[in-house]
Amino acid sequence: MKSNQLAYIYGLGAVLLWSTVATAFKVALGFFSPLQLVFVAVVTSIIALSGILIYQGKLNLLRRQFLSRPQFYLMSGILNPFLYYYVLFAAYDLLPAQQALSLNYTWAILLPILSVPLLGHKLTKTDIVAAVIAYLGVFIIATGGNITNMSFDSPLGITLGLFSTVLWCLYWIINTKDTGNPIVSLLLSFIIGLPLVVITLLFTDSLPSLNLNGLLAGMYVGLFEMGITFVLWLMALKHTDKAANMSTMVFLTPVLSVGFISWILQEDIQNSTYIGLCFILCGLAIQKLMPKMNNKVDKKMSL
Repeated sequence: MKSNQLAYIYGLGAVLLWSTVATAFKVALGFFSPLQLVFVAVVTSIIALSGILIYQGKLNLLRRQFLSRPQFYLMSGILNPFLYYYVLFAAYDLLPAQQALSLNYTWAILLPILSVPLLGHKLTKTDIVAAVIAYLGVFIIATGGNITNMSFDSPLGITLGLFSTVLWCLYWIINTKDTGNPIVSLLLSFIIGLPLVVITLLFTDSLPSLNLNGLLAGMYVGLFEMGITFVLWLMALKHTDKAANMSTMVFLTPVLSVGFISWILQEDIQNSTYIGLCFILCGLAIQKLMPKMNNKVDKKMSL
């Protein structure tokens, strides 16, 4: 099988699995509190990622990478999984899955904005236009389409959903400086984040009950949101000669996710969700495609 064909198989597998996790979040939150779900998912992910590294013969890299930059991995573990998933699951606990999903997908729009003060990047006109369009979609979803009376069903849930995108962007920004093995880095973050989850659980909540259905749902989240799917995506990027083609596949994820939410959770998908999600996806498309179109135009004009 050709390398590009493998890339698309890995990429489609990752997209399909990521499309199911919003549904899995809501199912698992029917059994656990947000922090309890973080605990179950992180433990599962640690076991899965450790197994992958043992299979690859790279588990010995854990100690070397940690000792090379202990403060970096401590910061990474605080952001992800501890803070990010705690906030994200709390948002899903308060909001319909369709709303929480849509809000979370604006992280890609926020990333170049935060990169300006934190990485010294320049904000382009394309970034500004994409952000305005995407966050208009957020506003439509948050108000249920009733944009004139500024009425929000769960202001806290919406705030947490948007704050989760800030945390995720911060995690990705600090990881731009990570030169280690990405799977090892992710496992180190989870290993460091787990004690923080446990300590917070013991002081503010309780350890999760041994409910089989709940554990299976939580393990599904750990495997296919945090662990195995990340490895599939890395494999897709490794085998492709056009990373841009892989990134455009991510546009399928929220569309498929809404389908799973409607089918499995039986949520009545509101028109405002469809409209707002279209705005968000348009913003993402503009952000990704407009620079390429401009480059092509510039090349033609220079000929």
